[in-house]
Amino acid sequence: MSAPDVAVTVSNLRRRYGERVVIDGLDLTIRKGEFVALLGESGCGKTTLLRALAGLDPVDGGHIDGPTQPAVVFQEHRLLPWAPLWRNVALGMETAVGRAKAEAALQEVGLAGREEDWPRNLSGGQAQRVALARALVREPRLLLLDEPFAALDALTRIKMQALIRELVARHRPGVLLVTHDVDEAVAIADRILVMRGGEIAASYLTDGINATALRGKLLRELGVESDSRAA
Repeated sequence: MSAPDVAVTVSNLRRRYGERVVIDGLDLTIRKGEFVALLGESGCGKTTLLRALAGLDPVDGGHIDGPTQPAVVFQEHRLLPWAPLWRNVALGMETAVGRAKAEAALQEVGLAGREEDWPRNLSGGQAQRVALARALVREPRLLLLDEPFAALDALTRIKMQALIRELVARHRPGVLLVTHDVDEAVAIADRILVMRGGEIAASYLTDGINATALRGKLLRELGVESDSRAA
């Protein structure tokens, strides 16, 4: 069993596709209330790890000690177009209780009064706010974020980064954010991991660290020698 303050523990995880080993002997612990960002080149296994933690893909070895149904927010909001916002948030919950909790969750993400509105009337940022409300309404122990802000414009993205930090501080799930954006990781994570060769190759705490210096280290870890922004 996990310690009370641990959201998930991964031990010696292995995942392969045919003859290709994507994750090999990976160990990871995320504590409750800890915001962890995962960086790495495309194809290094970031999303494979997230899907394994979410229970969406099987594993070929090792052990995951965490919740059987963690909350997940994807790049696509995945809202049901035929359901009003409150029903999207309260999906699978008993109606009366679900309605009350959904209203509170929508208020928390800045969409109070929109309970009866429809997904088609939302901007991209608003749709992701609903997705976050749906993820957090059940007070999950583990929250998995798969590039949830990648499709948003720059200003909306900054606002959403601030919102997710606020929500995590309030609800205190353990968080794993998969992202390609070094600046996003530096801005919102407590700890940043770099994945390479199916393993965690580097780990950096962000507290008290100069953001510019950390950004440079991360870019070098990712094989980007120039000071240009990571792709």
